[in-house]
Amino acid sequence: MPHEVTEADTAQALGSGDVPVLATPRLIAWLEAATVRAAQTLLTSGQTTVGVTIRVEHRRPTAVGGSVEVIASPPRVAGRRLSFDVEAVDDAGRVVADGQIDRVIVDRERFVAT
Repeated sequence: MPHEVTEADTAQALGSGDVPVLATPRLIAWLEAATVRAAQTLLTSGQTTVGVTIRVEHRRPTAVGGSVEVIASPPRVAGRRLSFDVEAVDDAGRVVADGQIDRVIVDRERFVAT
């Protein structure tokens, strides 16, 4: 899914740094959202996934106005655990970030009740 970097997405705006480029927390949120979408076909009614592990290397800056495409691989499944390879690529085809995100399938109601 493509995302255009706005002023609201910068490290300055999010407080994660003092430079006007794509903030790592925003990038990770976009990558996590890609894994949520990729997991949907594996869920039954009443299930959702929650993130449990993030290992992402933010390799290069992206300026305001730049575009980043985020991609999550089909998950590797081990019981309730789903492991995704993730990548973000800028509009010039350069890798902005890559890594892995793990999610666990949970019963939505039971999870919220705890």
